[in-house]
Amino acid sequence: MSDLGLSIAEGEPLLDTPFAKEMIKQMRALDSYGMYESWSSARILAPLVLTKERKQEIPVIGDPDEVTMSRVKAYYNALATLIEAQCSLMAIPMINLTHEGFGRAVITVGKLVVLDKTLRDVHRFGFKTLEGMIEEAQKMIDAATDRAKKYPEVAEL
Repeated sequence: MSDLGLSIAEGEPLLDTPFAKEMIKQMRALDSYGMYESWSSARILAPLVLTKERKQEIPVIGDPDEVTMSRVKAYYNALATLIEAQCSLMAIPMINLTHEGFGRAVITVGKLVVLDKTLRDVHRFGFKTLEGMIEEAQKMIDAATDRAKKYPEVAEL
């Protein structure tokens, strides 16, 4: 992908939202080589924002690389962490991906599946805007938390 730094402005107020902060934490946690240590928050999250032009640079058919797969893992880890914070029960993300970029992401709380998402074309994983990523994440967090609160007897197992 070309110029990653242009998709999110430095000092963007959305970088201070709980999801963006958690996403940055998760991305740094999965960075085993310390590459993100000197990077700004905007630069870390920039690859997740796929403008129309950037999406066109990615082939329609392709296999995801390890970096892209780690972004997917960081995204669902961040969701699970915030679900856990809201419902005060341990949330566990599980991701199963084929080498072709198809699979499923599931987050469980106890024995309850609170989030189930089919993944396709993971090599093109991203969002149109940072705001779109945060809004989608918040919808999933709210729905998962509501599900855990609706079925506490299963969530607490």
